[in-house]
Amino acid sequence: MLFDRPLAIVDLETTGGHITRDRVTEVGVILIDGERVERFDMLVNPGQNIPLFIEEMTGISNAMVADAPPFAAVAEGLLEKLQGRLFIAHNVRFDYGFLKNEFKRVGIKFRSEVLCTVKLSRKLYPQHYKHNLDSIIERHAIQLPSRHRAMADAEALYQFLQQSLDTLGRVAVEAAARELMALPSVPPGLDPEVMDELPDVPGVYLFYGENALPLYVGKSTNLRKRVLSHFAGDHRQHKEMRISQQIKQVEWHETIGEFGALLNELLLIKSLKPIHNHRGRLEQELCSIQLQQGGSGFLLPRVVYARDVDFSRLDSLYGLFRNQKEAKKALTELCEANGLCQTCLQLEKRGARKGACFAHQIGRCKGACIGKEDADMHNMRLLHALARLQVKSWPYAGQVAVRETDPVSGEWEEFLFDRWCYLGSRRQGDSQPVGKPRFDHDVYKLLSAFLRKPTDNAELLELPR
Repeated sequence: MLFDRPLAIVDLETTGGHITRDRVTEVGVILIDGERVERFDMLVNPGQNIPLFIEEMTGISNAMVADAPPFAAVAEGLLEKLQGRLFIAHNVRFDYGFLKNEFKRVGIKFRSEVLCTVKLSRKLYPQHYKHNLDSIIERHAIQLPSRHRAMADAEALYQFLQQSLDTLGRVAVEAAARELMALPSVPPGLDPEVMDELPDVPGVYLFYGENALPLYVGKSTNLRKRVLSHFAGDHRQHKEMRISQQIKQVEWHETIGEFGALLNELLLIKSLKPIHNHRGRLEQELCSIQLQQGGSGFLLPRVVYARDVDFSRLDSLYGLFRNQKEAKKALTELCEANGLCQTCLQLEKRGARKGACFAHQIGRCKGACIGKEDADMHNMRLLHALARLQVKSWPYAGQVAVRETDPVSGEWEEFLFDRWCYLGSRRQGDSQPVGKPRFDHDVYKLLSAFLRKPTDNAELLELPR
């Protein structure tokens, strides 16, 4: 039975609601082992000021925690009490997340199965609209000596569980709890223990099939949540069903933040070419459009290839395409949308008979082919139409680094770039990576997007030349 296992009902008081910036000020825990119930609570020195409105709400002042131990001093003892227990809290992601971060600051990894009493109350009592702790206390006539202190709130949850078990019956309550905690079924070829090891952190994950065949590479800001979502039967898509049937192994690489996850996903897809990542299987012949002066005065677009031209050092490129077909399609659409003459641009042959091109006959060319528009005007309109496709020139004097910093531990990782080319990454204490830069379409797009809108906990640093 679910509630026959060791349980820990937990409540925290904190300096605020920000899960990485704020710190714990009080811990209240009720440990349940069958009929045996143990309670303990303690104040914690947060190492930062407690705001006045928090003090007024909880009654915990800066003076009260001044002589309390810091979390580092109580971490080992608290871990010993919590480890191996079902972690129960109201809005469990808040309390569980705060504790995970406090443990992380002192170098301890903490993981536990969790049960949220907000969700449990909604499931057990759907006739009620509110399920915050005050509403539960009032609805169940729970008597407490105080509110907004850790042990008092943990006691409220203990009484709520006891009353629910007494009135609704153990079978109903446990069934609701199990449904809330249910993990998706693990694919038959996969070791179930792997699912228990998945971390709640950003990173990339890799699915492999028979003979270590790469099946799929993905990324997420929460690896555990994303990987498990692949196996959730209630919304499984056909593609995920096919992956589930083939998967034999899961690997993952943790990153500090979202940018690192995006970049590593991109690089792994390109190197492994997993069979279920369509982008990785596309044969790429990276090309762009460059303008040349034609003999008749018209600027002529030409497709140039990354194998022949260093894209990282040119400012006169328009668009990045995976192959010649994509580039010519884009040019055709641009001509049709802007009334440009494809015969003057030598994209189409004029044919044996001189005169207006076919596009002019149907109103899609302004007549450069028959002298209605001179070369200078046509060139100006061509440049204007191409402007939105222009590949950005490198806006820095030298190399730059995208640095992601863990807001809890302070650990950082840098990803180095020069002229849109990825050079490698380094963490604290590492030397600068050495690598031969190579222009890549997707790296260019990723870095361009970051420059427009940086991801959380990341910054751009210009490196000394």
